[in-house]
Amino acid sequence: MQEFEYEFAEFIYYTPGYLDKEGQLWPVRAGRSIAKPNYKVGPKRIECYSIHFVQEGMVRFEYDGKWTKLQKGDLFCLFPGRTYYYDMLPSDSTLQLSWLALDGDRVKPLLELSGVKPERPFRDKIITPQVKESAERVIQALADVERWKPATALELQGLIYGLFAGLIPETAPSHSEEPPGWIHECMDFIELHATEGISVQQVAAFAGVHRSYFSNVFNSQVGMPPLKYIQKIRMDKAKRLLKETDATITEIALSLGYPNLYTFTRAFKTYYKVSPMALRAASK
Repeated sequence: MQEFEYEFAEFIYYTPGYLDKEGQLWPVRAGRSIAKPNYKVGPKRIECYSIHFVQEGMVRFEYDGKWTKLQKGDLFCLFPGRTYYYDMLPSDSTLQLSWLALDGDRVKPLLELSGVKPERPFRDKIITPQVKESAERVIQALADVERWKPATALELQGLIYGLFAGLIPETAPSHSEEPPGWIHECMDFIELHATEGISVQQVAAFAGVHRSYFSNVFNSQVGMPPLKYIQKIRMDKAKRLLKETDATITEIALSLGYPNLYTFTRAFKTYYKVSPMALRAASK
């Protein structure tokens, strides 16, 4: 560990590859720290989700004008774009933390399943021996990464899902908190077949419900209409292909299920406010 103004700490950084982003879940950084007597962090904001595990001691965590006192066995999460502050409280043990910062569209739903939400970004007595071991395995795996490989991304995703498996309570939340299982299946269906030009009617048929009912439930649970979600999946893939491959724009257009280059270019420019060619040029 290195010595800093407020702590002794080890910082571990990770650069995600295409498989991490395809999985919509990847680590950003991790670390461990031992607090000095004047330990404090913030007020500041971050751009990802950072889960902090209290290993020893006590910490005062402040969020949205509220605060809570946390101790060994508890965890708290820093949500993106929100101001946070935390400092050490007097205790028989020196404050020791470990943390794991994550990003991707799957992180927030997994946190919510774990009972960690922006309005209550902490859990008491959640760090069981299983959770502690799972968290350490993720952090150590990150520390051991020498260079990115496809197998690395898959291993890390597996370890992170294993960690969340230990955090999610046995009693499932109500449907009002998390999209029902059949909506998740529809989302998976869309992600798998979005580039094949599927329609909302086809997804509704897959779910076995009427199109209007499906659209209403999907919109209320996911936060966007199914047609917009299909478009999002296609546009996300288009952006990645433009940045990470040398495929021609015509190849990309046809690969994503668009009938021709003109239709794809118009849809892309409407979505990103920039042409595919301009985005590719800017990413070089």
